[in-house]
Amino acid sequence: MKETLSFYDVKSKSKFESKEYHIEQKNNRYFAVSKSPNGSHNCWRVLSKEQGERFK
Repeated sequence: MKETLSFYDVKSKSKFESKEYHIEQKNNRYFAVSKSPNGSHNCWRVLSKEQGERFK
């Protein structure tokens, strides 16, 4: 089961928590990407290398 992660939506300036996200790797960095609850855009959260490998 996925952990709940907190995200910050820059466009609506609000925090939210989600269990629905996917992990992306770009330039040796890991990110959790979740759909914003206040719009159609995505919110990204930087993960540590250990978190990224564990969630992957």
